[in-house]
Amino acid sequence: VLDMAAEYYLETIRTVFQEFRLANGTWVVDGEPVRPQDIKSTALLTIEGELDDISGAGQTAAAHDLCTGIAKTRKQHLTAEKCGHYGIFSGRRWRDSVYPELRDFIRKYRA
Repeated sequence: VLDMAAEYYLETIRTVFQEFRLANGTWVVDGEPVRPQDIKSTALLTIEGELDDISGAGQTAAAHDLCTGIAKTRKQHLTAEKCGHYGIFSGRRWRDSVYPELRDFIRKYRA
């Protein structure tokens, strides 16, 4: 599915899902705090699969609360119906549901 070093995977699990550093505002990379609230000049689209058994409901939508610098009118969330984790990225649900929404979002906010 995705080839990555075990160290990277384990660090991501610890940082994001066990210690909640992003949500708690305590994540530091190369000595700089990660501050999603400072993101301002873009749009935000989050996508979740209704039947996702890997990422729990609300995990991607939480970015909307963290990215307070992005105007609400430039934020969008999609829950792909009858779609699991991998269906978000490939197959019929991707082609018929996710991709058209993503394509239209990119076109709408293209710089």
